[in-house]
Amino acid sequence: MSKLFLVPTPIGNLEDITLRALRILKTVDFILAEDTRTSGKLLKHYEISTPMHSHHMHNEHKTTAKIVDRILNGETAALISDAGTPAISDPGFLLTRACIEAHIEVDCLPGATAFVPALVNSGLPNDKFVFEGFLPVKKGRQTRLKFLSEETRTMVFYESPHKLIKTLNHLAEYLGEGRLASISREISKMHEETQRGSLTELIEHYTEKPPKGEIVLIVAGKTA
Repeated sequence: MSKLFLVPTPIGNLEDITLRALRILKTVDFILAEDTRTSGKLLKHYEISTPMHSHHMHNEHKTTAKIVDRILNGETAALISDAGTPAISDPGFLLTRACIEAHIEVDCLPGATAFVPALVNSGLPNDKFVFEGFLPVKKGRQTRLKFLSEETRTMVFYESPHKLIKTLNHLAEYLGEGRLASISREISKMHEETQRGSLTELIEHYTEKPPKGEIVLIVAGKTA
């Protein structure tokens, strides 16, 4: 039966993948990968020889229709990103929506997502939270920060290492220097690290020790 599978892949440690995910990747007709070179290492590790094609933010508008046609013609496909769950700050939404509109069954497997361990490990309230992903780089950034200054739920952000200090300074400016936060980087990898403290303390720490790797930033919400 034709179907699209959304398959989470490890965010670091290659062992963080389910048996079901491995079975799906081995049995579908083709795999759509954000970066075939990165995903190729995972497939090689698990001896998976399923044909793989590129599907990323720069070509998804052009390739989605063709993929939908292939699935409608009876093929099964698995969409994976470089790490974590597809469509979470990664390509996946456009294809998922197109398949649903074409009445194609979509099955998202449970699995690795970077912000979940970072949120749980932060020590900040996680009964209610808002996922913000990457803040706007230029246009709309100030407006978004003003809006978030009134947010009472714990906030979750993704950020790149070279932009972290800039983002922390902006957050301190709009949310207050004493606002508590937690930064997790390289989750499940050899140099995994979590730093907790006020925004000012985190700015000082990462100014002295510039960060590397994938970063998840958790910021406390506004309190009464």
